[in-house]
Amino acid sequence: MARVAGVDRRTVNETLAAINANRELRLIFKGLRSAGHSLKEVAKHLALGVVEITPVDKIPGILANCAMILAKNGLSIRQAIVDDPELSPEPKLVLIVEKRIPGELIQEFLSVNGVAKVAVY
Repeated sequence: MARVAGVDRRTVNETLAAINANRELRLIFKGLRSAGHSLKEVAKHLALGVVEITPVDKIPGILANCAMILAKNGLSIRQAIVDDPELSPEPKLVLIVEKRIPGELIQEFLSVNGVAKVAVY
Protein backbone atom coordinates (compact mmCIF):
# COMPACT_ATOMS: atom_id res chain seq x y z
CA MET A 1 0.00 0.00 0.00
CA ALA A 2 2.82 2.37 0.81
CA ARG A 3 4.36 2.00 -2.63
CA VAL A 4 1.04 2.64 -4.40
CA ALA A 5 0.31 5.67 -2.17
CA GLY A 6 3.85 6.96 -2.66
CA VAL A 7 4.61 7.07 1.06
CA ASP A 8 6.94 5.32 3.47
CA ARG A 9 5.58 2.06 4.91
CA ARG A 10 5.84 3.55 8.40
CA THR A 11 3.21 6.09 7.37
CA VAL A 12 0.84 3.24 6.48
CA ASN A 13 1.59 1.47 9.76
CA GLU A 14 0.99 4.63 11.81
CA THR A 15 -2.25 5.34 9.96
CA LEU A 16 -3.49 1.82 10.61
CA ALA A 17 -2.51 2.12 14.29
CA ALA A 18 -4.38 5.46 14.57
CA ILE A 19 -7.50 3.98 12.98
CA ASN A 20 -7.32 0.92 15.22
CA ALA A 21 -6.89 3.06 18.35
CA ASN A 22 -10.00 5.14 17.62
CA ARG A 23 -13.20 3.16 18.25
CA GLU A 24 -15.34 5.22 15.85
CA LEU A 25 -12.82 5.04 12.99
CA ARG A 26 -12.23 1.34 13.64
CA LEU A 27 -15.98 0.62 13.34
CA ILE A 28 -16.25 2.59 10.11
CA PHE A 29 -13.22 1.05 8.42
CA LYS A 30 -14.11 -2.49 9.56
CA GLY A 31 -17.57 -2.05 8.02
CA LEU A 32 -16.42 -0.85 4.59
CA ARG A 33 -17.01 -3.33 1.77
CA SER A 34 -16.35 -3.26 -1.94
CA ALA A 35 -19.34 -2.16 -4.02
CA GLY A 36 -18.50 -4.82 -6.59
CA HIS A 37 -17.29 -4.77 -10.16
CA SER A 38 -18.29 -2.03 -12.55
CA LEU A 39 -19.56 -2.94 -16.01
CA LYS A 40 -18.68 0.54 -17.31
CA GLU A 41 -15.39 -0.41 -18.98
CA VAL A 42 -16.79 -3.55 -20.64
CA ALA A 43 -20.27 -2.25 -21.50
CA LYS A 44 -19.32 -1.72 -25.15
CA HIS A 45 -18.21 -5.34 -25.50
CA LEU A 46 -21.44 -6.56 -23.92
CA ALA A 47 -23.64 -4.30 -26.11
CA LEU A 48 -24.78 -2.38 -23.03
CA GLY A 49 -25.42 1.35 -22.91
CA VAL A 50 -23.79 3.79 -20.50
CA VAL A 51 -24.92 7.24 -19.41
CA GLU A 52 -22.55 9.23 -17.21
CA ILE A 53 -24.10 12.18 -15.40
CA THR A 54 -22.17 14.97 -13.71
CA PRO A 55 -24.24 16.88 -11.15
CA VAL A 56 -24.14 20.61 -10.50
CA ASP A 57 -24.38 20.04 -6.76
CA LYS A 58 -25.99 17.72 -4.22
CA ILE A 59 -29.56 18.04 -5.45
CA PRO A 60 -32.04 15.29 -4.50
CA GLY A 61 -33.76 13.33 -7.25
CA ILE A 62 -31.08 13.14 -9.93
CA LEU A 63 -30.86 9.34 -9.79
CA ALA A 64 -34.65 8.92 -9.59
CA ASN A 65 -35.36 11.30 -12.48
CA CYS A 66 -32.68 9.79 -14.72
CA ALA A 67 -33.97 6.30 -13.94
CA MET A 68 -37.48 7.45 -14.89
CA ILE A 69 -36.23 8.72 -18.25
CA LEU A 70 -34.70 5.32 -18.97
CA ALA A 71 -37.78 3.42 -17.75
CA LYS A 72 -40.26 5.43 -19.82
CA ASN A 73 -38.09 4.71 -22.87
CA GLY A 74 -38.15 0.97 -22.18
CA LEU A 75 -34.54 0.74 -20.97
CA SER A 76 -33.80 -1.40 -17.94
CA ILE A 77 -30.92 -0.46 -15.63
CA ARG A 78 -28.39 -3.25 -15.15
CA GLN A 79 -26.12 -1.30 -12.79
CA ALA A 80 -26.05 2.10 -11.08
CA ILE A 81 -22.87 3.56 -9.62
CA VAL A 82 -23.08 6.78 -7.65
CA ASP A 83 -20.03 8.58 -6.28
CA ASP A 84 -20.45 10.09 -2.83
CA PRO A 85 -20.08 13.87 -3.22
CA GLU A 86 -18.49 14.01 0.24
CA LEU A 87 -15.74 11.59 -0.84
CA SER A 88 -15.24 12.34 -4.52
CA PRO A 89 -13.96 15.67 -5.89
CA GLU A 90 -15.90 15.13 -9.14
CA PRO A 91 -18.87 12.90 -8.30
CA LYS A 92 -20.70 11.15 -11.11
CA LEU A 93 -23.77 8.99 -11.57
CA VAL A 94 -23.15 6.14 -14.01
CA LEU A 95 -26.09 4.10 -15.25
CA ILE A 96 -25.46 0.98 -17.31
CA VAL A 97 -28.49 -0.22 -19.22
CA GLU A 98 -29.47 -3.30 -21.19
CA LYS A 99 -28.84 -1.76 -24.64
CA ARG A 100 -27.47 1.34 -26.33
CA ILE A 101 -28.99 4.64 -25.23
CA PRO A 102 -30.57 6.72 -28.01
CA GLY A 103 -28.84 10.08 -28.49
CA GLU A 104 -32.12 11.99 -28.26
CA LEU A 105 -32.28 11.15 -24.54
CA ILE A 106 -29.27 13.37 -23.84
CA GLN A 107 -31.46 16.48 -23.87
CA GLU A 108 -33.90 14.82 -21.46
CA PHE A 109 -31.07 14.02 -19.03
CA LEU A 110 -29.79 17.59 -19.30
CA SER A 111 -33.25 18.89 -18.38
CA VAL A 112 -33.14 17.09 -15.01
CA ASN A 113 -32.71 19.57 -12.16
CA GLY A 114 -29.11 19.42 -10.94
CA VAL A 115 -27.53 17.84 -14.02
CA ALA A 116 -24.51 19.74 -15.38
CA LYS A 117 -23.13 17.34 -18.01
CA VAL A 118 -24.14 14.12 -19.72
CA ALA A 119 -22.05 11.59 -21.65
CA VAL A 120 -23.64 8.66 -23.44
CA TYR A 121 -21.61 5.78 -24.86
